[in-house]
Amino acid sequence: MKALTEREIDRIVEMAWEDRTSFDAIELQFGIPEQEVIKIMRREMKESSFKMWRERVQGRKTKHRAKSPEDVKRFKSNNQRNIG
Repeated sequence: MKALTEREIDRIVEMAWEDRTSFDAIELQFGIPEQEVIKIMRREMKESSFKMWRERVQGRKTKHRAKSPEDVKRFKSNNQRNIG
């Protein structure tokens, strides 16, 4: 795995936390597969927050592009413009 900057890690965490951003979109942008994203989330979050996130995203259709409805093709946060 390539070394990630603190800024990239912050962005990955933000994208992973967002329900409508798929793991595929994160992998496309950063080259980090789902299992690595999970490891980053576990490392960067408090244990209780990580558990809450895992329960929320496990099996969630929008987190896996293959399971997403066909009309969901955009994975950009409304806040993305504000991130510098």
